[in-house]
Amino acid sequence: MGDAENRTHHDVGAKVRKTIRELGGTLPENLPVVENIRKIEARQRKQFGKAERPST
Repeated sequence: MGDAENRTHHDVGAKVRKTIRELGGTLPENLPVVENIRKIEARQRKQFGKAERPST
């Protein structure tokens, strides 16, 4: 990525974060940590047996 692309990336990120703050939202680093989807899937397979995984 070049200097112009890095600057654009930084500027857009700063504007998004500013908008989140202005709207009273929660910044990403303050969101709760969720359990890894693979761990959830493994637990469900163990509990309910192996099921087909939906295709994306």
